[in-house]
Amino acid sequence: MRLAAERTMNPFSLVWRRALSAFFILSLAVSLGAAEPVHRPKVVVVTTFEIGADTGDAPGEFQFWAEREKLSETLVVPGLDHPVMFNPKTGVYGVVSGTTVRASLQILALGLDPRFDFSRSYWLVNGIAGVNPRLAAEGSAAWARYILDGDIAYEIDSREAPSDWPYGIMALGNKTPIGKPVIPAWAPKPMSWSLSPGLVAWAYATTKNLKLADSPQAAAHRALYLKDFPAVGAGPQVLLGDSFAACRYWHGAVMQKWAEDWTALYTDGRGSCVMTNMEDHGIANALTRLAAMKRVDFARVLVLRTGSNFSMPPVGQSAAASMVAEYQGMLPALEAAYQVGSTVVAALLADWPTHLVTPPHAE
Repeated sequence: MRLAAERTMNPFSLVWRRALSAFFILSLAVSLGAAEPVHRPKVVVVTTFEIGADTGDAPGEFQFWAEREKLSETLVVPGLDHPVMFNPKTGVYGVVSGTTVRASLQILALGLDPRFDFSRSYWLVNGIAGVNPRLAAEGSAAWARYILDGDIAYEIDSREAPSDWPYGIMALGNKTPIGKPVIPAWAPKPMSWSLSPGLVAWAYATTKNLKLADSPQAAAHRALYLKDFPAVGAGPQVLLGDSFAACRYWHGAVMQKWAEDWTALYTDGRGSCVMTNMEDHGIANALTRLAAMKRVDFARVLVLRTGSNFSMPPVGQSAAASMVAEYQGMLPALEAAYQVGSTVVAALLADWPTHLVTPPHAE
């Protein structure tokens, strides 16, 4: 009787210990059962901004993807300003990274979230850009082979530069602006990223014959350039062209020459500066670091930029006025970004068992 009374009164008796153990086991099972499954995106579309709502109003870079790819599910990711949106049936995920080089911070936050497995995901960086009128018209879409970092440099005001300098910017470690860059040991590296040549060639081959959107406003604007920049006469087109990224929003003929020179210098003459933007170097840096952690396959990264505005004015107009003018190619650029980008996404999904294992390529 004494032992029975002790078991009844003692909360740490065998009966109570068994009850508490069962409770904790049940709680653990419930917790594990409620844990969110790992997301394994097939394609991650990275855009940099949206205007207003994600659907139903004036579109930014993200809206056409959200609406047309039916990205109906959302997932809040710590460190991201905008929820990740996705279509669970197709495996297409959409991300708004934010603008400028600071986009890298949000891409890092996404890549490190333990709820995701990006090891076999394809990444499509998809956004508008300033387009070089020497090479293409507004509304054109360029698949990048190289991404260039235009931020890290020595700089003096061009008005104080020696008379034989074309501008007041030069690479770290250099003595003149036009010499081959000699990056010091202490300086950040790399300054350029090379994307998978076979994958880029495949994306271009898949989309090069698409007829892209145009508008009366864009046509009238490029007519101002036609005499001095005959390449714009071809109208919107898909081409191979590299991405020159710098956090400052630069504009004008002198700065365009700088971007062209740097693209050539940092790619040993293989690159061509077609599109200019403020994010791609940051995003490439983040994805490279995630690849080093085995969280991302950098060989599955594509960058597609479309021209919403020219990166320099027509002859006779000031750079200052041109820089702040309304974008005449905005809507064609947004349409081209989705049309060309979604064509590649659809091609990846159409033969997913193969592309899961081996990225497509063309010579």
